[in-house]
Amino acid sequence: MTAATAWAVRTADVRDAPALAALAAVTFPLACPPGSTLEDQRAFLAAHLSAERFARHVVDPARVVLVAATPDGELLGYTVLVAGEPADEDARAAVHIRPTVELSKCYVHPDHHGAGVASTLLRASFDHGRALGGSGMWLGVNQHNARAQAFYAREGFAVVGVKHFQVGGRLEDDYVLERPL
Repeated sequence: MTAATAWAVRTADVRDAPALAALAAVTFPLACPPGSTLEDQRAFLAAHLSAERFARHVVDPARVVLVAATPDGELLGYTVLVAGEPADEDARAAVHIRPTVELSKCYVHPDHHGAGVASTLLRASFDHGRALGGSGMWLGVNQHNARAQAFYAREGFAVVGVKHFQVGGRLEDDYVLERPL
């Protein structure tokens, strides 16, 4: 059961980096496909979702990191937006709306699933995506993650292609989803 918690969405800063990495360690494995190993997940976390990486993300002018946080600073969820053309060739070919912004990360602590955190973070991300100059937003979601796919469909995203996503030693298959901003 989800407890009622006071929280608000705000832009992250460097002081949030350790808490973002801790939250990523809890939430990233939930989005991984069944065949994903703990070793592969840990390798990905170390390479891409460390406190050092988050500290760089929050000061990068091409990125926006949003957090859902309680008044005492507990992080319930986060999103990471990346402005500009997709770096991935398959995603670049699949995305049709330009200019585009990637929803690179969208995670909520499992204790707060169903409390509206993800939808509120996403709506704030849409606003920030428009502020970054985006006309559309895209993301990659694992083809086995039916829960995430259903959430994004409810939020107006549609499958426009496929791409690969490296998690440790595994190459995963993702759908590319897109929606207008």
